[in-house]
Amino acid sequence: PLPDILRFPTARVPVTTENFTSGVLPPVACYFATAFLVLLPRTQLARIALWPITAILAFRAATSLNMCMGQPKLDFLNIDLQLSMFCIAARTFEWTVQTKPFIRVAQRSSTDVPKRNFMLDTLDLACNLRGCGWDWSQGLYVPPETHSTSSRLAFATSALVSGLKHSFLCGAIHSAVQSFSPHTFGSVDGGTIFDDSLPPHLRYLRSSTIATLCAFGIYSVLQAGYELTVVLCVLLFRQHPDQCPPSFDSPWRATSLREFWSRRWHQWFRRLFIFLGGYPLSLLFGRVEGVIGAFLASGFFHHLALLAIDPSSEMWRMLLPFGMMGAGVVIERAVAGNRTGGWMGWMWTMCWLVLWGNVMADGWARAGMFGGSSILDSATPVRQPIERLVRMFDEYLHAY
Repeated sequence: PLPDILRFPTARVPVTTENFTSGVLPPVACYFATAFLVLLPRTQLARIALWPITAILAFRAATSLNMCMGQPKLDFLNIDLQLSMFCIAARTFEWTVQTKPFIRVAQRSSTDVPKRNFMLDTLDLACNLRGCGWDWSQGLYVPPETHSTSSRLAFATSALVSGLKHSFLCGAIHSAVQSFSPHTFGSVDGGTIFDDSLPPHLRYLRSSTIATLCAFGIYSVLQAGYELTVVLCVLLFRQHPDQCPPSFDSPWRATSLREFWSRRWHQWFRRLFIFLGGYPLSLLFGRVEGVIGAFLASGFFHHLALLAIDPSSEMWRMLLPFGMMGAGVVIERAVAGNRTGGWMGWMWTMCWLVLWGNVMADGWARAGMFGGSSILDSATPVRQPIERLVRMFDEYLHAY
């Protein structure tokens, strides 16, 4: 019989200190162990032996614990857990099939010691999703720095202010989206963003407004989380600001789909999606299918996020829009080559993003993702004018 720690769960149980320690820490320990092994030569057999255990432990952790502690508005914690465990299983699988050790090409640290420190390299590899400073991240675009780099304190202060600003912006946008329909998709019960009581042109104006707000909300929450983490890394762990480059590069300025997805949107999971979807399909069918495969892997990743809060979510609601983003990149390249740009390129990019962004946002809304809590939940004086403005807009559409 399997040890209890390897048994597959039959149902989620409320998280406690004890089951969190026994359920989450083992796959995390395996993750760091594999990260250490992939830095050393002649360790592939050890990695091959370790990976099935890592995958089983990660699956068990992702499906056995209920992180919301009886509060449905905290269901996003289950999303965080499930995606984290998926990343652990997927990244360690990539490290397992790696035949040569990874090499850290940027060795800059707080002490600038040239001698290699395997413990620090292991920690950096495990936490560095983009691969900044590693030999496996060729082709990665790193946005130009926007914070002051005159000193660690100046950099951290600038990042802190920006993080707090984006936290507030995320909360404001979240309140606005919920206000469109507080009892359907604005709640944990979920619902569609398409209002059948409106004529088609107003229905899609309304849904496109919601989808656009969602895009800026996602940008804001990811930016806030990253920048607040950067503050801790620079001040507590003494990382150099060069080790914490920006994640985004003004996505709203993109003048092509390729520019949007490969340069201006965050590249945190770029390597993961290429490994899981891009490489296999390009080997089987060719480069075009490889591009679409990377986007399909992204769609599956986002579908896993929805399963954490709504097991009945349909996979096509994520695979279709993300797959069409890949198709758009291919169409753009076939029609215009590398000449897409200017205001026409911007119009094309935004229209395609909004078109399929409607489908994405509707999938999230149906799963109840917009019903979670936000930073402004208790800030009634701030939420009230936002809610009033949204209601006025919605009433105007219905009275038109």
